[in-house]
Amino acid sequence: MEHTEFNNDLIQFLNASPTPWHAVKTMKARLDADGFQPLDEREDWVLEPGKGYYAIRNGSSIVAFRTGTKDVVTSGIRMVGAHTDSPCLKVKPNPELRRKGFFQLGVEVYGGVLQNPWFDRDLSLAGRVTVLDDAGKVQDTLINFRKPVAIIPSLAIHLDREANSNRTVNAQTDLPPVVMQVPETDTTAFSDLLREQIASECGLKIRKVLGYELSFYDAQGASFVGLREDFLASARLDNLLSCFIGLQSLLQTSGDEAALLVCNDHEEVGSMSAEGAQGPFLATVLERWCGAGKGRAIAHSMMISADNAHGVHPNFMDKHDENHGPILNQGPVIKVNHNQRYATNSRSAALYRHISDELGLPHQTFVVRSDMGCGSTIGPLTAGNLGVTTLDIGVPQFAMHSIRELVGAADGFTLYQVLKEFMQRAEVF
Repeated sequence: MEHTEFNNDLIQFLNASPTPWHAVKTMKARLDADGFQPLDEREDWVLEPGKGYYAIRNGSSIVAFRTGTKDVVTSGIRMVGAHTDSPCLKVKPNPELRRKGFFQLGVEVYGGVLQNPWFDRDLSLAGRVTVLDDAGKVQDTLINFRKPVAIIPSLAIHLDREANSNRTVNAQTDLPPVVMQVPETDTTAFSDLLREQIASECGLKIRKVLGYELSFYDAQGASFVGLREDFLASARLDNLLSCFIGLQSLLQTSGDEAALLVCNDHEEVGSMSAEGAQGPFLATVLERWCGAGKGRAIAHSMMISADNAHGVHPNFMDKHDENHGPILNQGPVIKVNHNQRYATNSRSAALYRHISDELGLPHQTFVVRSDMGCGSTIGPLTAGNLGVTTLDIGVPQFAMHSIRELVGAADGFTLYQVLKEFMQRAEVF
């Protein structure tokens, strides 16, 4: 796979994945096409050497792995982790708001959303809906309106003269998107709109909408940016970019070594869920794969937690440590925090540097300023739960947690090349 092919495929993946459920569905289709076999957690598993498998939990988290041709207990597993969720605006259970003939939907802020960029964007809506179908069966279906269906208009500067110097956003009152205009006598329920969309998109006749998890998203698709197309802009680069890189790495490995990709939901809200990194999903898969030898297998293994890093912004260079300001398009970033906000240690960092140097590829290091707080990833959670040596790494980006983020066009492909080599490396430690 070449650089241009990689990025064009990435753009398709991003556009097809407006929610964690859609991202997992997209990954599942690619795994199926490559011969990976689905595993049902409710059933017995019979795993064969040299095969590919995957398990899905809640439709929004996935663990995919190759069993390899060697004894997993003594050879270990080369693991890569990422997360499927991104900060966004989620529709509330009783969302209908009617004001002066405008039909709006109440929203709840999910994760650490950078709120101001959500104004004046063309918004669409997607997610999972649980319904009672015509046969009386409860089932889930995914929907994606695809076209712009809503907008959050800014208040004109004439009505807010302090907007450019002192504007704050009230998530309760300022963020409900405008969906349409309706007569004063209108009694349309949001569930009615969902029934129409389900019938149109899925051809499914239903008796009742029983529940949903729906998110607004930027209807503008991913694209290259810059006079020389140096950058790639999209929603959800944090962290679907890492999911894509990890998936492509797993698909392109030789299959001789045991290799695994885990993409968890709910990282942006702390990872404490049945399918989050603080939950038992990955550990359960490993127990069923490795059996009583799980502890020995983990001692031979390593995890690379891939989650984007803060690139040094040319307008805000003082926000970085002067010796640790990653530059876009100059390589993936090894993330270091001695207070264990990142799980990197000298050993795991050394292995990444060694592989990267062998391939002649660039790498950088990030340490947060000593007078600023540090974010975190699934890396420390997975390391703590499993006891596995872990590295935190990521592609440098701008505008993290904005509705539209930016990365260098070269860095994703660089990380892919290193992770692919890592996943098929005969010896980790």
